[in-house]
Amino acid sequence: MSETGIAGERVLHHSLGLTDEEAVDMYKTMVMARKFDERNLLLQRAGKINFHVSGIGQEVAQVAAAYALNKSTDYFLPYYRDYGLVLSLGMSIKELMLSVFAKAEDPNSGGRQMPGHFGYKKLRIVTGSSPVTTQVPHAVGIALAAKMKNEKLVSFVTFGEGSSNQGDFHEGCNFAGVHKLPVILMCENNQYAISVPIHKQLGGRVVDRARGYGIAGVRVDGNNVFEVYKAVKEARERAIRGEGPTLIEAMLYRLSPHSTADNDLLYRTKDEVEENRAKDGIPKYQQYLIDCGIWSAAHEEELQSQLKKQIDDAINYADKAPLPTPESSLDHVYAE
Repeated sequence: MSETGIAGERVLHHSLGLTDEEAVDMYKTMVMARKFDERNLLLQRAGKINFHVSGIGQEVAQVAAAYALNKSTDYFLPYYRDYGLVLSLGMSIKELMLSVFAKAEDPNSGGRQMPGHFGYKKLRIVTGSSPVTTQVPHAVGIALAAKMKNEKLVSFVTFGEGSSNQGDFHEGCNFAGVHKLPVILMCENNQYAISVPIHKQLGGRVVDRARGYGIAGVRVDGNNVFEVYKAVKEARERAIRGEGPTLIEAMLYRLSPHSTADNDLLYRTKDEVEENRAKDGIPKYQQYLIDCGIWSAAHEEELQSQLKKQIDDAINYADKAPLPTPESSLDHVYAE
């Protein structure tokens, strides 16, 4: 298509340096993450898997951020809702299903960790753990190593707004600010720390904390793919120039319960959820692509069919795959 599209204006994704193919791939990955997530909620309710932590409503920010980074050189420290991020980096639905079913072939942990605890050396996805916010000082440490080695890369770490109240967050931000480290910290502010709403956990805004540590701070609409992409891209450019870290606060809403162990209607109403569902960034981005002439109803039908088959095949494979052996429980625990 030409450089002009909607109402004769220059197409936004081109102005940000994204090709039509990249813009479409981003959308496909968002939908893939959403469908994977929705299927896991059904699998848990059917008794096929034990547990699932959902990221529905946060996929747009995750995918947009991933596409603004360098997948060949940067390091990634996701938190437990980041299916859109890890799928963008190269993980497959099959690999994620192996993790959900806790099978030996799971590339994250060999079936040893809870679902959503990502770790994939080949893709530079650094292993996460259950205590929240521990990934922040790890990301800062990687950035310090990069600076010491004069390597042109960044570490990218995500977390929820509840995590911004933990000591690990503040220590990580302070250290990164003092040493001007190439790290990007993205808070996926989904309005709830499990059942605690934002007005009961934060006296101010997460982004404003950046000023206290002498680092750049940016707040974006997490449902707007281009706002997130631009913010992360510019943050990476600053980091590579040696100008230090950036704290990005992406404003979102968690449309699903905290986890399959959560009854979210005990602390919020259906009306509130539906009001925020209307702000969902995925259908808005789909409409943008249609308006640009690079997506259509036929494309959507084909994508939905492909994803259904892909997810069905992944479930069948993971369900039949062997479990870890009992003796493997001692692997990586004691020196050999």
